Amino acid sequence: MAQVRLASLSKRFGNTEAVTSVDLEAKDHEFLVLVGPSGCGKTTVLRMIAGLEEPTSGDIYIGDRRVNDLSPKDRDIAMVFQNYALYPHMTVYDNMAFSLRLSKLPRPEIDERVSTAAAMLGIDEYLARKPGQLSGGQRQRVAVGRAVVREPAVFLMDEPLSNLDAKLRIQTRAELIKLHRRLGITTVYVTHDQVEAMTMGDRIAVMRNGEVQQCDTPQQIFDNPVNRFVAGFIGSPPMNFVDALLTGDGEELAVEAEGLSVTLPERFREIEAVRERLNGPIIFGIRPTDIHDATLPGPVTPQPGNTVQTQVEVVEPMGAESMVYLSAGDHSLVAALDSATCAAEGVELEVALSLDRAHLFDTDTGDTVA
Repeated sequence: MAQVRLASLSKRFGNTEAVTSVDLEAKDHEFLVLVGPSGCGKTTVLRMIAGLEEPTSGDIYIGDRRVNDLSPKDRDIAMVFQNYALYPHMTVYDNMAFSLRLSKLPRPEIDERVSTAAAMLGIDEYLARKPGQLSGGQRQRVAVGRAVVREPAVFLMDEPLSNLDAKLRIQTRAELIKLHRRLGITTVYVTHDQVEAMTMGDRIAVMRNGEVQQCDTPQQIFDNPVNRFVAGFIGSPPMNFVDALLTGDGEELAVEAEGLSVTLPERFREIEAVRERLNGPIIFGIRPTDIHDATLPGPVTPQPGNTVQTQVEVVEPMGAESMVYLSAGDHSLVAALDSATCAAEGVELEVALSLDRAHLFDTDTGDTVA
């Protein structure tokens, strides 16, 4: 096994800077997820690690080796692609055994590796079939099995679940997590789906415009985003943002906006960066899960300073909870409310906010203030 380390890695295509000075490390045995919107540079980073793209500048280390000048076959990596990339004229067995035959391994060892990987992935009964005779999920498992049999130091996975339907995506996601725990192979996984990132990664690197915005554990990124972009990208539904005014006398701080006025808890008064922005513009952020129906028992006791009077625009029942779209003045809010809520389209609803979990962001830079 081996760690993957990127040092000041950059990639330029003509005048376009696709990746800008990325410093990142996937530790030995770690499952590191690169996540971000389309065009943020995550796949380009993966392709540079694989040797399919040449860096404009910077270094790539796999283990203790600098691999910039090594061909893909010499980097001891195995890659799983979005489109499976299986040979349609070959059987499942031959697809999985192909790279091992190129390496001239003995036939008994090839048989053992293929049968072990196939049993592990639940595709041992399909070894005689061709890819066209398999479902999408089965083909994806064959693609993973082809990588597993190589016993590489590093797995590189480029959105391997994006072609699967929702139910199969969840099942295959669980299979990949179990496989990683069983094999312990260092994995760098690319996805645009933040739910995949949150559920699969030991750590997540959130990318935007070719730069890593934040790299940390899923829970740490969710609880303590470094800026508005990360706060809005991680979490489903995304965080609500309100352009507001930070008011107060130092003893009591409040966030004021049309249709919304709340008093901030004591912890905010202790933060110097918050006090510096007193009586100035601020971006107030609150997650949908931290907005509660004030008419129901819940984690927040409704009282002056933590409630907002809203108008219900849309209700989406989801079973255990309902996604409720609200308006407060000119501002729109999304709330994940208990399914027992009395919210209905067109009625007024008082909501209570878990203000201890609220965030403040700088209006100019988007950086987190508190």
